[in-house]
This record gives sequence, structure tokens and C-alpha cells, in this order.
Amino acid sequence: MTGFANAATTSKTRTTRLVAGLMAGTIMGTIPSIALAQESGEEGAGETAATVQQQDTVRSIAVAGAQRLEPQTILSYIRLRPGDTYTQAAGDQVLKDLYATELFSNVSVVNNDGNVVITVAENPVINRILIEGNDRLKADKIIPEIRLAPRQIFTRSKVRADVARIIELYKRQGRFAATVEPQLVQLAQNRVDIVFEIEEGPKSKVRQINIIGNEQFSDGKLKGEMVTEETGKLLSFLSSNNSYDPDRLAFDQQNLRTFYLTQGYADFRVVSAVAELTPDKEDFIITYVVEEGERYKFGDVEVQSELRDFDSDLMTRQLPMKTGEWYDAKRVEDTVEQLTDLAGTFGYAFADIRPEFRRNPEDLTMDVTFVLREAPRVYVERIDVNGNTLTQDKVVRREFRVAEGDAFNSLAIKRSEARIRSLGYFQEQFEVTQVEGSAPDRVILEANIEEQPTGELQLSAGFSSLERFVLAGSIRQRNFRGRGQTVGLSVNYSRYSKSAQVSFSEPYLFDRNISMGADIYHREYDNDFFASEFNRYRQATTGLSLRAGVPLTEYMSAIASYTLNFEDVTIGTQFFDDIDGDNIDECIGSRFICEAVGKRTSSILGLTVNYNSLNSSLRPTSGETISFSTEFAGVGGNVDYLRMRTRMAKYFNVGSGFIFSLQAEGGWIEALKSNAEPGFDDVRLTDRFFLGEPQFRGFDIRGVGPRIVQLAYLDDDADPDTPRVLQTLEALRENDNNRSIDYSLGGRAYYLGRAELDIPLGSGATEMGIRPSIWVDVGSLFAVDRPILRDNPNGVQSTINGQLVYLGPLYDQDGNPVLRDPNNTPDDPTDDVPAIGQTLDQFDADGNANDPFIPPSTFYKEVLLGDSISPRITAGVGVNWNSPFGPFRIDISHVIKKQRGDDTKTISFNVGTQF
Repeated sequence: MTGFANAATTSKTRTTRLVAGLMAGTIMGTIPSIALAQESGEEGAGETAATVQQQDTVRSIAVAGAQRLEPQTILSYIRLRPGDTYTQAAGDQVLKDLYATELFSNVSVVNNDGNVVITVAENPVINRILIEGNDRLKADKIIPEIRLAPRQIFTRSKVRADVARIIELYKRQGRFAATVEPQLVQLAQNRVDIVFEIEEGPKSKVRQINIIGNEQFSDGKLKGEMVTEETGKLLSFLSSNNSYDPDRLAFDQQNLRTFYLTQGYADFRVVSAVAELTPDKEDFIITYVVEEGERYKFGDVEVQSELRDFDSDLMTRQLPMKTGEWYDAKRVEDTVEQLTDLAGTFGYAFADIRPEFRRNPEDLTMDVTFVLREAPRVYVERIDVNGNTLTQDKVVRREFRVAEGDAFNSLAIKRSEARIRSLGYFQEQFEVTQVEGSAPDRVILEANIEEQPTGELQLSAGFSSLERFVLAGSIRQRNFRGRGQTVGLSVNYSRYSKSAQVSFSEPYLFDRNISMGADIYHREYDNDFFASEFNRYRQATTGLSLRAGVPLTEYMSAIASYTLNFEDVTIGTQFFDDIDGDNIDECIGSRFICEAVGKRTSSILGLTVNYNSLNSSLRPTSGETISFSTEFAGVGGNVDYLRMRTRMAKYFNVGSGFIFSLQAEGGWIEALKSNAEPGFDDVRLTDRFFLGEPQFRGFDIRGVGPRIVQLAYLDDDADPDTPRVLQTLEALRENDNNRSIDYSLGGRAYYLGRAELDIPLGSGATEMGIRPSIWVDVGSLFAVDRPILRDNPNGVQSTINGQLVYLGPLYDQDGNPVLRDPNNTPDDPTDDVPAIGQTLDQFDADGNANDPFIPPSTFYKEVLLGDSISPRITAGVGVNWNSPFGPFRIDISHVIKKQRGDDTKTISFNVGTQF
């Protein structure tokens, strides 16, 4: 113990001595400094005090380094002034004041005996702003988000703000992995170029949607109610709804709530909706947590009306929902809308109709009371038309179904909206807004329109499955001089048809509700796309059409018309036995073509009655249209017939963008005078109806209805004595595709019906103008007088002037065709080319005497097919696409039912011109 005590004492002694030595050294080092200070103080104590006071007072402030800014301007930004006491805090405040202006990249403050010098380095001036790396988002979309501009002062905070805005823009496009890196390029005279280098990254998709808490409905059912779609689904590449959008996420929550409320789950709520970005920032996983609650039924449902024109008890009995039915919030909403419209028709423009709910948890019922609060009857004080720069006010005002001073009528307002929208001059979502007038019983109707271009100039070339190569040009103004008039000029050229037309229409003649229009046209038609040279004809029509229409009711109108046509139907002169080729009695071509040959004048009076309640004439989604027209030919001219035709269509908006339509049409024509020869129809071929592509999808052009088919008598070369065998229709179609031996006769009556469902796609496909549909067509063409049919087992022969003549193209003994010269005569055997009507027993192909020769192709039998009222049925899918190079339509058809002889077609398409 003593040893440990002595050791501790020795250590303590040593520590005490070390501390004492250090303190002594410090004191000794301080003594000389104190001595010097005392000496200096003794010589000039007063001068030292004055110097300290002078350093604390600002005597002057100078600015150094300024280039563009005036020193006085820079001094105006700071609080420090001469005479102020300079402190470290005051110097710091100068720095804060100048940096807050964002005009300087560097600032320093030096106090030299009260003379303060502020040295600044000014921020550079922006020379230009460049964007690099943007492929998916064009520069014209990004530049408006950038607040910096050339000739502005560069600041880092503004650059950071612009970067944030660009990134947010990409996020709204679904690209959450996008990055933006600003780069500065230093230039002379303290200028810089700012380059935003963008790495767009992939579009962030919705990989998966999870729903937790749903017991009554499956995940698939609930996902079907959402706008957002999971990626990887069929046709998802056509939709932009599989990209993540926060606004769409909120909209989907509302859709879920709406769906559950329509199913009676009044307590439903979305507990949470979380969108998690995957680590690679390429996809989102969305998780909804829902609470369904109990299902309710309607309890007591009634109407309480404070409006004197409405009987509460009567309206209660007419409510669409009844006690005991499952609660449906959509039906409640629709009922409020119907009651509002009803009140509007009685002049209550500002009717206050509110449903009041009483939830009964004990029996799970929901009582609903529709309260119609008292409101004054309203009258139209004024109608204002705003936004029209070209269109005259009267063009809009004359479509209103109410006038200033009339009682307000909501149905008339909706009809006015539909009529103005159908003009096609303004925005598609046009609405008439209601503004309170100068008194509680006055309302101002405002038509806030946005004009759209109404001039159309089209120059197109395309390829059609009907007419092959097509050239078309047209110019049309649908709102000529802002008066609502339509003027147009069109020219079309294709292999089989040519036309030119000038048209004009005035919807309100002399500002009266009378429409007027006129068309002048020339059309040439060649049926070569359908017939062989032997059955080919050409039709040229030049005409004038005048029309005038008057309204009968709000939805019904009558249109009277007069048409004068000069028609000329011709075939080649090689089909005539006379030299001039104008004696129909000597026509040796197809007798069904010969009956149409000649020049004639058609003078036609027409009357059409239309009923139209469509909500739009461009792309209707609801409403119906019915028309009945009759044409009487015989007011002069040499054509007499009565033709009647009716058309109707009805459109249904079945929800979620689906549009279902039903269309039907039919026609009938009858000759007024019967002067046809036996075996010919009283109605000429060119005046009859024809049916097929494009009206009847699934069939070729003129592919439906009565037709003549020539079946060949086939010869077995191995045994000349064996009788010829008649070819079957199936073998004929397989070998010859029914082109050269099959031609349509048309019909005097037809009917056609269509059912079609337009299928909506995502917004991406909608923006591209893609509209698919599924459809079913039903129709038939029939009623033609049975012609005299040829049956030539021994070839086509006839006797003219006692000599045997072949009625058809001439062939030599080797089967090669030989032209016949209309300038030669049968009496001149010295010509090398035989004459028309040359007897076959006089000359061969070289003009030498020979025995008659009849080509094998002239052994045939004509049969009549397809003259049946029995319906043809087709179904298929179609796609409309407003492509950059013109409207495109393709249909893929399947024939469910047809008649023997009909010509079918599986795929039809058109591009570059409308069907």
C-alpha cells in the first residue's frame, strides 16, 4: 500500500510542475506585447480612438466590375448608405441584396477605412435557347413551357424552374424516366447559349392494376369500368390509355364509385389509390383499396313540386324507379335531367330540382325525394352570337328554334344546338349557354361559336378495288361569303368512269325558309369492268338538275326537283349488220345490251319528303331519318317510268362510345308505257336498279340480282361423234371467274338493310381517325321480265337475206379473231378483210370461198339466274381510317346466304376517294 501511495504522490508532483511551467511561458510571452501597447498608447492615445471611429462609419461606396449596369443602379439595390455604421452584418446584407436581384454571378464587399468597394460579376445575357434529344415531343410543345428567352439575363434559378417544367411536361406524356440536363456555352461579350439536353426515356406504362377489398365484383369487371388499361392486352398498342396519368387515376376512382352507385352500393368508397413506379422507372403498378359496403334498394320515392304547372302525385306515379328495386344513382341523375328538361319546356329556365336522400341502414333502403323548388317563368331577353368573323349572324340566328321575347323552352334550345352543329361550320361540341338577364324572369342565350375552315380543295390520286386507278379534283366552299351557301366544282377520272359537275345550293332563298339548288353535270360510264367486249356498252349523260325545298314541320321537309338528262348509250359498230351502226333491229350483239342502245331524253319530275331528327348530319350518334322519294319520267322526252324509293336510318348511343345504327332502303320502278318487243323488259337496262359493291358489302359490283350466264357446250375432241356436254356453272366460275360470260340485267325492285356497331378505341386511335365496326347486311334485287334465252348447241347462226351469217366476232379456222371492216360490202369479194354481215359460206378469213366455219366458243346456252326476292345475307368487319393521303375504308366480308349466280367478294377497299 505504501509503495502504491508513494508512486501516486510522485506522479501528482510531476503533473503540477508541468502545468506551472506552461502557465509561466504564456505569461512571459504576453509581457512584451503589453509593453509595446503601453508605449504606443502613451504617444497617441487620442489618434487611435479617432481611427477606430472612422473605420466604423461608411464614408463612400464604390462599384467595380459593372459592365451593362450603371453603378447607381447597382447601389439602388442595397440598403447600405454613406454615413451608416459598417459592420459585418451590414456587409452580409449587401451580399444578400445583390444576390436577390439574380443579376450577378459573384459579389464581394471590402471595407477600407470606411471606403466600401463592391465588386460584382454580372450574369451573362442569353443569346439563344436550344433543345436537343427530343424525338417524342416536338419543340413547339416544349418551348412554350420555357420561361427563359433570348436577351434575358441568365439565372440559375430560372434554368432550374424551366428544367422542372420540361420534366413535368414529359410526365404528363407518361415519360417519368425523362431527364433534362442544361448546358451553358460561353460566348464573347458575356453571352451564353443554353442547351437543354433531353433524355426522353421510355413511356411509363401501367404494368398491373391491383384491387383489394372487392368481394361482389371481379377484378376484370372493375378494370373494365376504368379508363386506364394494363399494357400487354390485345390491341393495346393502338391505345394511349395504358400509360400512367395522375388525372386518369383520379377519373378511374370516380368511375368505380359511379359503377358501385349504379349497383346499389351507396356506401362505397375508395380507401386509397397508390401508383408505384418500378425501380427501372418504366412501369407503374396501381393498387386500389376499396370498401364496398351494403347494397341498398329504393325506399319511398316521390316528387314534391312547388311549381304550379306540375302535379306532384301525377309525377310521382310516372317516376321510372319503384320501391323495392335496387338503388341506382344513374337513374336518379337521369330523372333529375328529365325533370329539368320538362321544366324547361314550360319556361322554367332556372328550375332548381334537387334530390334529397334518406338512408335507412336498418332495412337497407334509400328514400329519394325530388324537390322542384319554386322559380319564375323565364323569357328570352336576347340572343347573342359571339366568335363569328366570317359567318353572318343571320346564318346562326335562323337556326334557333326560339326568338327574342319567346318563352324559354329547353327542348327548342337543344334542337337549335343540333341544327347549328349540323351546319358543319363550327366546333363539334357547340352549346348554347344561358346567362341571367336584366330581371329574374329574363335569360340571355349566347351562341359562343368557334369557326372552322369550310373551304375544301382536294386533289387526290388513289387506287380502288372497284375502279383501279382514280384521279379526283374538287373545290367546294360550304359557307360561301359567310351566307351558308354551298358552291362546288368537281372532276373525276378513272378507267371506267369520268365526270364533271358544277353545283350551287342556297338554304334560305331571299332570307326565307326555302332552299334552292342546281347541278350541271356530264358523266361517262363504261361497264368494261364487268363485261367482255361482246357485252360492253358505254353510257354518256349530260344533264341539269334543279331542286327547291320547304319545311313542313320542325323535323320534316319536302323537296321538289326537275331533272333533264340527255343520254347516249353506244356499243361498237362491229355489233351491227348495217353499215352505219345505228339500226337497232340489226344489232347482233347481246340482245340485253342492244335494248339500251340509242339516244334518248329523260325529263323527270321528282318529289322527296324527308324526316330528320339526327343530332348531327356529319357523325350522328342518336336520332333517326326517313325519306320517301318518287320520280316521274315522261314530262316530255322519250323515256316514261315511275320510280319510288325510300330510305331510313336510326342511330343509338349505347354508351362508352359505342354507336349502333340500323339502316334500310328499298326501291321500285315501273314503265308507264309498254312498247317493248317480246323478250325485252319495259324498263330499259340503264334505268333499272343495280345492287352490289359498294352498297351491299360481301358482293362484287352489280353482283346481286338477275343475270344472264352463258354456259358453253363442251366438245370431246377424242370422239367427234359424241354430243357436246353443257358446262356447269361451278366449272365455269372456277375456270373463267364469270367475267366474260356473266352480266347483270338489273332489277325493277330491291331492298337493303344494314346493322352496324361502331367500336370506340383509345384516344391514340381516335386521334389517328381509326374507327372499326362490325356489321350485317341483308338485301335482294329482283323483278325483271324473263328474257328470251339463246340455246345454241350448234353454234350461233342466223340467216340474213337467205344467207348464213355468224352473229359474233369472226375467227379464222385456227381460232384467231379477225376484224370486220364496216366500209366493205358483202358484194365485194376482193377485199382482204370481210365486211360486217359477211356470209360465212362465201369467204374464209382470207376472202376466199369456203365452207361455213363456226368457232367453238359460239356453242353456248344462256340461263337466267338470281331473279329472286329471297334475301342475301353477309356479315363482316370494317375499318375507316382518315389517313394522311385520303380516306381509307376496308371491309372483310363473309357471305352467310346467297343465290345461285351471285358474285361474291371477300375483301373490298378504297383509298384516295370516297365510296
